[in-house]
Amino acid sequence: MTRNLLARDQIDQWLAEHPDWSGQGDTLMREVKCPGFPAAIALVVAVADAAQEADHHPDIDIRYDTVRFALSTHSAGGLTALDLRLAERVSALVEATA
Repeated sequence: MTRNLLARDQIDQWLAEHPDWSGQGDTLMREVKCPGFPAAIALVVAVADAAQEADHHPDIDIRYDTVRFALSTHSAGGLTALDLRLAERVSALVEATA
């Protein structure tokens, strides 16, 4: 998978198609409210497994039943296709655990 930076129009188009995500500078962000703390932890574990498999790791913040994901390819200095792909995987895991 390439680590080339995406053009702003590519990012904007992706964000328009994925309204649960937002762009903050060179980072994709998503906040997920879970049914409780155990569900939030289960989601984090599922995302951690997917991230390990993809060799691309998001920043994850958990506050009781709320999980925040932040994706950026730090080595490339912004957003790459790796971030979009992992964001889509995160969304699928959120749907599967909802």
